[in-house]
Amino acid sequence: MAGSIDFNSDLGEGAGTEMALMPLITSVNIACGGHAGNENTMRTTVELAMRHGVAIGAHPGYPDRDRFGRVPMDISARELIESIRRQIDALVGVASRMGARVTHVKAHGALYNQGERDGSIARNIIFGIQAATGGHDLVIVAPPGSAMVEEASGVGMKVAREGFVDRAYEADGTLQSRSVAGAVLTDHTDAVRQALSFVKDGGVTTVDGSFLKLAVDTLCVHGDTPGAPEIARAVREAFAKAKMKVAPFRT
Repeated sequence: MAGSIDFNSDLGEGAGTEMALMPLITSVNIACGGHAGNENTMRTTVELAMRHGVAIGAHPGYPDRDRFGRVPMDISARELIESIRRQIDALVGVASRMGARVTHVKAHGALYNQGERDGSIARNIIFGIQAATGGHDLVIVAPPGSAMVEEASGVGMKVAREGFVDRAYEADGTLQSRSVAGAVLTDHTDAVRQALSFVKDGGVTTVDGSFLKLAVDTLCVHGDTPGAPEIARAVREAFAKAKMKVAPFRT
C-alpha cells in the first residue's frame, strides 16, 4: 500500500461545492478563465484553499464555456499555447496578490483527455505551462502512462500521476465517456471501493471486469459530480480507517 496519497478536486467551475469540499481535499485545481472561472471565482477559491491549507493549482481548459471545455477545439498550436499561458498567469496573478503560490497545473476536460494519448497536444500543453510565470517549476498532473507524463518527464518537469475515484475506466486506462450510463460514479460506496483499490492494490477494476495496474500520486473527485462532498467525506473516512496518510504531493 502506498505511504500517502494526495486528494484533489476541480473547483471554481460554478458547481457551488467549494465550501463543502475544501476541508476534505489536499490539492485544488482552480478553473482560470477558459472553460469556466473569472477573477472573482479564482479569488474566492484561492481564499478558501489558503484557509484550509490546500495546495493551489491551475485548471486550464479549451476556451469554450458553452461546452464547458469538454469538446475538442480545432485551434492552432499557437492559439492553444497562448490560451494555456494566459489562463495560468491569471491564476498566478490572483494568488500572488493574496500571498499564495500556485504549485501545479492540471488540464481540463477534452484537453486533458487529448493530452493523454496525443503527443503533439501534450507538448503544446507543456509549452503553454512553461510560458507561464514560474511555469518550469509547476508540477503537471496527468494520467499514469500518458503522453503528458512522457513528454513532461522528457523535459525534466515534475509529474503527479492522477487517478479518479468518481469515473469508470476502460481496459486501456482511459476514462469511460461521460455519454455512457454509469461512467460517472455517484454512489459513494463505489467511489470508496475504487479509491481503496488504487491505494491498496495499485490499480482499478475496469468496465470489462479486468484489473488494470495504475500507480498514482493523487486521486480526484470532480467538484461537479452529483454528491461530490459525500463522496469526498466517505473516501477520507475510508483512508483514515485504513491508516492511509492524505497529504499534498511533493512540489
